[in-house]
Amino acid sequence: MVRVKVPATTANIGPGFDCLGIAIDIYNTIEVEECDEGLYIEVVGQGCHEVPRDHTNLVYSSMQKVFDEVCYRPKGIRMTLTNDIPVARGLGSSAACIVGGMVAANALSGFRLGLHELMKLAVQVDGHPDNVVPALVGGMAAACLEGDEVLYVKMDPPPGIKLAVMIPDFELSTAKARQVLPDAIPLKDVVFNISRTAILVASFLTGRSEMLAVATQDRLHQPYRKALIPHWDDIFFYAGKWGAKGVFLSGAGPTIVAILDEGNVTFIDKMKEAVSAFQERWEIRMVDFCRSGVEVSHI
Repeated sequence: MVRVKVPATTANIGPGFDCLGIAIDIYNTIEVEECDEGLYIEVVGQGCHEVPRDHTNLVYSSMQKVFDEVCYRPKGIRMTLTNDIPVARGLGSSAACIVGGMVAANALSGFRLGLHELMKLAVQVDGHPDNVVPALVGGMAAACLEGDEVLYVKMDPPPGIKLAVMIPDFELSTAKARQVLPDAIPLKDVVFNISRTAILVASFLTGRSEMLAVATQDRLHQPYRKALIPHWDDIFFYAGKWGAKGVFLSGAGPTIVAILDEGNVTFIDKMKEAVSAFQERWEIRMVDFCRSGVEVSHI
């Protein structure tokens, strides 16, 4: 039996639309083995009532991509999915399914594909690299496509910071969040984002965090998506008031992430008090960076 542990991810980090992402320590776990025939899927945890248990299951269909690539044909598959990553909340649950399924299939078939081959397949399925790359390699990753090749640089987060994720009780699909984006962006907004992305990456590479409030600003997607998320302005205001060094929408949302000094021990309680008056229920929790990415083992 193969066991795969794959982290959640928070993408974009403000200005790095479709190219920046961070792996965090919320995980989905896949336990899978070959059997004599058929497909048997058990789902526990997040989305357990909605996740399909047939050939359309994203973990299984991602496994099949690897099996096809390496010409491996298992007689049957039995797997248990233990999901702790919230579904449709902007924390890379789909990317975790894709990466987890592909890594599991690669292990079952004898590790015939290397990291770059798996990464290329994962990006083909997910459509862009901002979630699947950090899910694979951990840390913070900057990635882009050069033709059909995936180029990436992994960075360690600056020392002395941590993240608070603010997760609402409503879902927001990536498709809906992309529908609100304009087809064209003013040049001044493009320049704005390029400059912020440069400062953001430089801050991570040099271990500096004092400019993160500016570096996480964005004009490409957040101004358009904020209308989909009740109390957006309130949450950004309170997060800044209680010491956040930067605040950004996680992926397509609706989760919002705050970057904090590790010594900020009051943020969670104060934010919970602030959002308690909202109609929607918000879960606020501290998370750490996942520095190692996906893990696979035989059990």
